[in-house]
Amino acid sequence: MKAYMYDNQPGDQRLPHDSGRAISTEALGKLGVLYFHFANIADVDRLAADRGYKNRDEITVSPEKMGGMYEDKVKMFFNEHLHEDEEIRYIKGGQGFFDVRSKDDNWVRVRLEKDDLLILPAGIYHRFTTDEANVRVLFVDPTLYFHDY
Repeated sequence: MKAYMYDNQPGDQRLPHDSGRAISTEALGKLGVLYFHFANIADVDRLAADRGYKNRDEITVSPEKMGGMYEDKVKMFFNEHLHEDEEIRYIKGGQGFFDVRSKDDNWVRVRLEKDDLLILPAGIYHRFTTDEANVRVLFVDPTLYFHDY
């Protein structure tokens, strides 16, 4: 995991957009964003049980798996939004970026790789994009809401 301030420069959303201003795990925690690295799914299962999560689904974000929908889905994921419940994301393969709004309304970019897990608090504005390769994400949700991906 690497967190930093987003550079706000135009260009492909799937590029790093690294401003060079690092953000610590502690600073993420002050935003309510929690980070974990779990090398096996049993640890994810334990965390989900401890937090009372009951649902999960998995999505592979790649042109091969999504076909003609890929570009539209990647753009959709990058639209800023929020959820009423916290959101947990575990990267099973590949790499992706979660951007979250800071308290001063700037984007913090969090690069996640295989075995990284991120918990976003309810009500935080965020967006997601892959890097230029594929990513496999396990969505673990505290509600019965099923994502339309």
